Amino acid sequence: MPKSLFPAASPDTRARLEQSPTLKLVNDFDWTSTPLGPIPEWPDSLRGAVRVIMAASSPMVILAGARGTLIYNDAYADFAGDRHPEIFGMAAEAAWPEVSDFNRDKIEMGFRGEAVTLRNQELTLDRHGQLETAWMDLQYSPIYGDDGLAIGTFCVVHETTDGVLAERALARSEERLSLALGGSNIVGTWDWDVPNNVVTADDRFALMFGIDPLRAGLGVAIEQFVGAIHPEDQQRVTEEINTALATGADYHSEYRLRGADDVIRYVVASGRPRLDAEGRAVRFPGVVVDITDQRRIAEALTESELRFRTLADTMPQMVWSTLPDGFHDYYNARWYEFTGVPVGSTDGEGWNGMFHPDDQERAWAAWNHSLTTGEPYQIEYRLRNRSGEYRWTLGLALPIRDSEGTIVRWFGTCTDIHATKLAAEERELVAQELSHRIKNIFAVLTGIIALSARSQPEIKPFADQLRQRIFALAEAHDFVRPHSQQSQPGETQTSLRALIGRLLMPYSQDEQPRFQFLGEDAEIDEGAATPLALLVHELATNASKYGALSTPEGRIVLTGARNEDRYHLSWKEIGGPAIAAGDLPEGFGSRVISLSVEGQLRGRLERIWEADGLRVEAVLPLEALRRPAKLQGGQAG
Repeated sequence: MPKSLFPAASPDTRARLEQSPTLKLVNDFDWTSTPLGPIPEWPDSLRGAVRVIMAASSPMVILAGARGTLIYNDAYADFAGDRHPEIFGMAAEAAWPEVSDFNRDKIEMGFRGEAVTLRNQELTLDRHGQLETAWMDLQYSPIYGDDGLAIGTFCVVHETTDGVLAERALARSEERLSLALGGSNIVGTWDWDVPNNVVTADDRFALMFGIDPLRAGLGVAIEQFVGAIHPEDQQRVTEEINTALATGADYHSEYRLRGADDVIRYVVASGRPRLDAEGRAVRFPGVVVDITDQRRIAEALTESELRFRTLADTMPQMVWSTLPDGFHDYYNARWYEFTGVPVGSTDGEGWNGMFHPDDQERAWAAWNHSLTTGEPYQIEYRLRNRSGEYRWTLGLALPIRDSEGTIVRWFGTCTDIHATKLAAEERELVAQELSHRIKNIFAVLTGIIALSARSQPEIKPFADQLRQRIFALAEAHDFVRPHSQQSQPGETQTSLRALIGRLLMPYSQDEQPRFQFLGEDAEIDEGAATPLALLVHELATNASKYGALSTPEGRIVLTGARNEDRYHLSWKEIGGPAIAAGDLPEGFGSRVISLSVEGQLRGRLERIWEADGLRVEAVLPLEALRRPAKLQGGQAG
């Protein structure tokens, strides 16, 4: 007897049937190695069941005999993945060891004559070289022999993994959407059954439209919602809804709602109708977002922007702003009036081309330094006027920071200082001329003294000493007079001790200094040197007239000390005549030193009249003695 499921089939019929790989496998398999034995010895009911599954398109498997020997079709072979064909003809528990208990239970159930259907049964299987979770619908039925006893279990397999995963993803998405909507007081949802004109909505949507949430949950007509729309917007919104229903296009509309308390709220509604096969709208779901707060903020910003532009355009200064990276995106009307350039032509980096060629590199370096460090921007440069003339301008800018200290914008101004600059240059010329004439007077004096000494040789030593003192006074005068950048002395003073020594040199006696500097020295720059020189010069002048330097025995002791962020300088006169505070007039010199210390250096000055001479205490901020390098190099030369 042929070992085939179809022993009576002709060779052509058998060849056609064995185009199924699994049916050919059944015919060629050595079933004598299994408890089932050769195919001719199988019960008719088992052979019939195998013939049925081989012709089926759904995955089917027979767990034959007490061991559950696996016999399955092509569709089940695909389901088995890489485990096929190894598991063909194997006992179920050995073929699928990861679910052996599950398969044993189903084999025993079949032998008890029980059938069961399992929906979305979750199993962990190794079908592709690693364990993976799968879901499937399983239908188990017993297979009976001629004697009416079960000889195996028949199973239909329908894998539902893709569907289960899609449903779970949808459920997670809907849960996240529900949580997002539930945590928001500005979003509501609706679903419109168009043929029956029933709109169901959540509580937030109902409250926005002034409808009882319970009624909205059960469903109300669309006209009740439309009735809550502001009368001036109703017709437009109705037309937009009808257009969406007719075309199936997305619906998006912004309109006003009038509440029961006549409070107007702004909303944006979005949705899309669902069409049937004939193109008729059957459902129309969507959401509505309350944008009242955003609308009011936008209106406030618009009003604020208008106020800012009005203020900026009426200011005499040129006003500009940049993004955090320095990109210029705003100039007021004064900028365009001054420069005469087209609006927008100096956005970005175009502003640097407006500077005098000699100032461009310096201005760009100063601006980059501010962008990098966040320090205020301050510089003088020449800016091209609409007339083509370059005019001196003072540029200032400050960063605007958010609550975390991050720079969000820069605002700056440009002030025309050309007239002031020219006036300062004229004053400088006058000052230089006056200084020149004063120095000429000193020269005339030294010449007269030299002539007198020639006719009276006995006074030559005294005359030489007097000439040296007059020369030293001329040097001190040249230092303490007001200077511009151009007329600053070539040698910059960086030591307070050295500066004081130079200024008090004219008061030396027999080439011996009459002052002593004790304590800590201070490093100073040229900006601080001038007010300090004025202070020392005035104190020394007064001391030579009324105090310690007016007597041969008198002397000055200066003491310096640092204390955290301040420098304390003490001037003490010793050996001079006894003078009370009221004996000296409050003259211009006293006002000069007060302005120098308290005004320019932002310090504190105190005069104390003691029994043995005047004591002056000056307390100065250290930052006033040494300015940041940016401010030193940022002024125009």
